[in-house]
Amino acid sequence: MQMQRESRLFKKQQLRLGAWAAMLALAVSASLVAGCKSVQGATSGSTGPMPVTVVKIQPTDVPLKREWVGTLDGYVNAQIQPQVSGYLVRQNYSEGSKVGKGDVLFEIDPRPFEAALDQTQGQLGQAEGQLGQAQAQLVLAQINVKRDTPMAAQHAIAQSQLDNELQQQAQAEATVKLAQAGISTAQANIETAKLNLGFTQVRSLISGVAGQATTQVGNLVNPQSVLTSVSQLDPIKVYFSISDSEYLALTRRAQKGGGDLLKASDKLPLTLTLADGEVYPHQGHIVFVDRQMNQQTGAIRIAAAFPNPGNLLRPGEFGRVSASTEVERNALLVPQIAVQELQGIQQIATVSADNKVHVVNVQLGSQIGNNWIIAGGLQPGTRVITDNLQKLREGVPVDPHEIPLAKVAGATSTTNSSSSPDGR
Repeated sequence: MQMQRESRLFKKQQLRLGAWAAMLALAVSASLVAGCKSVQGATSGSTGPMPVTVVKIQPTDVPLKREWVGTLDGYVNAQIQPQVSGYLVRQNYSEGSKVGKGDVLFEIDPRPFEAALDQTQGQLGQAEGQLGQAQAQLVLAQINVKRDTPMAAQHAIAQSQLDNELQQQAQAEATVKLAQAGISTAQANIETAKLNLGFTQVRSLISGVAGQATTQVGNLVNPQSVLTSVSQLDPIKVYFSISDSEYLALTRRAQKGGGDLLKASDKLPLTLTLADGEVYPHQGHIVFVDRQMNQQTGAIRIAAAFPNPGNLLRPGEFGRVSASTEVERNALLVPQIAVQELQGIQQIATVSADNKVHVVNVQLGSQIGNNWIIAGGLQPGTRVITDNLQKLREGVPVDPHEIPLAKVAGATSTTNSSSSPDGR
């Protein structure tokens, strides 16, 4: 009996396990069927052409620009030095402030020079007195000669007396001339004393920004002492060096405009980029070209002038000067992001007339910002793909969406940079 009961229980458990296995198999089958349907749906939804963004390449005239590192300096830098020696008694300007032409920056103790002026004026009075005395003697000598000349002719007086009177007249005339020379000397000494007295007020000879004083009130200064410097900052100069080839390119372009680098300033505008990356709003022009190339660097020094209202720019700053060296006619520009390199070969994915991918090999020319000039391998009117490049294969159908070149990210810059000071 016991064995029969165990046998019945065993059969019931087998039946239950069989039912569970059947239910599990049915659920797995259902999930597999659903998965296959979803895969088929996804596959059927992705069979359409891939959407891509394209740029239609058209010939355009492209200005080729170069960029050089420049150093800013005052248009005129004047060292302020006294013209007389003495003790400094006053500083009349604030360091770093604007000063005008003729403004008194420093004062030297004027008392010694006032005394010297008084002395020369006294000497002038003395010379004038001597002149008056000499003129009186001359008048007396002339009277004597005039009186005695006819008497000597009539032998009323000795001829020797008349000769003495003539000699006295000549001496009186010489004394008058000497006194007149003394007056001229005294007058010149007065002018010199006035100048020296005026030089005790040390003035600025130009308008600009005055720098830090290099000496203090109370110091003894002389004509070799540098008291401060004044820089004319509007306009301001920017010095930079360009290579031999760049100089020739700029010169040829200036000659086409009917002049040289200095005379064709309107046709060769310069752009200045500041240290913070901002483009300076005022354009400059070339004002100086060195007479020779530097044989060690192969570069020539150039100076440009930029308007500087408000004295924003200061000497000693650095900036990047750029200029158009030439214009390439009918150039084909493509975005840099559209160019791919495969084993040293540059390739571009294009869209054919039947909207299929066609990969072409190209030769690159100059880089213009984030664009490339195509030197060969591409025809005008070609549609160049700019996105999804890693997913594309030759002959794959695509759905092109055309946009202008300027709207491609980062493709609007047109500067060919050169970071070295000599433009290399």
